[in-house]
Amino acid sequence: MATFQEAARVVAAVAQRTPVDASTTLGRLLGVPVYLKAENLQRTGSFKVRGAYLRMARLTAEEQARGVVAASAGNHAQGVALAARELGISARIFMPLDAALPKVAATRQYGAEVVLAGQDLSGALDAAAEEVARTGRVLIHPYDHPDIVTGQGTIGLEIVEQVPDVRTVVVPTGGGGLLAGVAAAIHAVDPTITVVGVQAEAAATYPESLAQGHPVLRPDVHTMADGIAVPLPGEVPFGIIAEHVAEVRTVTEEELSRAVLYLVERAKLVVEPSGAAGVAALLGRPGGLEGPVVVILSGGNVDPLVLLRIIRHGMTAAGRYLQMRVIVQDAPGSLAALLRELAAGGGNVVSVEHTRTAAGLAVDEVEISVELETKGPEHCAAVLDGLRRRGYTILRP
Repeated sequence: MATFQEAARVVAAVAQRTPVDASTTLGRLLGVPVYLKAENLQRTGSFKVRGAYLRMARLTAEEQARGVVAASAGNHAQGVALAARELGISARIFMPLDAALPKVAATRQYGAEVVLAGQDLSGALDAAAEEVARTGRVLIHPYDHPDIVTGQGTIGLEIVEQVPDVRTVVVPTGGGGLLAGVAAAIHAVDPTITVVGVQAEAAATYPESLAQGHPVLRPDVHTMADGIAVPLPGEVPFGIIAEHVAEVRTVTEEELSRAVLYLVERAKLVVEPSGAAGVAALLGRPGGLEGPVVVILSGGNVDPLVLLRIIRHGMTAAGRYLQMRVIVQDAPGSLAALLRELAAGGGNVVSVEHTRTAAGLAVDEVEISVELETKGPEHCAAVLDGLRRRGYTILRP
């Protein structure tokens, strides 16, 4: 534990002690107290600055003079950039070609040089490795180094201080640095606390890797949770996770979007999909966890346009967004009559598309595509039933 306590003193120079807030709605769902550890409110918008700062603070003077290089989809990039600025170190950071523009802009604003390279994190890491070989800069790996793991573990120390009776901690997981650090730090205080990792189903590398007993490459990772879309677990965190983590759960894209929507509406927090993975796990499978439960919200860096799409996706997954195609007679007033019926049913029309030429339409028919906000699945069913009772032919997408 002394190692984590020492790390906490170092990290305190740059990282904030983030708040822990009770979630009454999640608590009612699980039947035990639930708390949210808001690392989305951390400087740079995620936990990553903790590990990056500790790693770079422990470099020798000669290594710091050479400068550092990193690869990241965004959160680690910002953490390295801020740490480099605070320590006076030159930083060159490789980000995937499709990295979110706000994350790229923020990284540059912290003072780092950004180079876009590679189709994904693996490609960016390859470019960073080439840069290390060419220039001698020091690689600051996003998760696969003892100092990175230890720095992230300082969150675990905060959790046991803020919620002394905690029994379960739920952690979003990509390469494993956060999960390994939190688990090791918490078990240094109390080895009876259960630590659970959560990965996006479409990028879940740990369940298979743990079953095989070694890190297993999954080249086809593709998820809205770009912060945890890591194709290969780190060697350093893997061994710690195998020893200290009770289980690694997976969540679907629908569950991730529902969790983002839940956190905006109920917790008043903007959290990116990767940061919401723990909440997604509770919403999707709420049973089987001893309380009190603490869920880490690992990051809040999300493009506002992406957030709009995720919220719409979440509303659809929650049964609050209805899409349908309605066949009406091609006659004046037919569209207005349909809209009046929808208004009478309490639906809020988001968009309407009027099509006269489509396969399967009779010469005197029109297809109207409607997107509708509703109050939930029961309201959706009531709107559809009301239209059918009035003779409308409804086709779903």
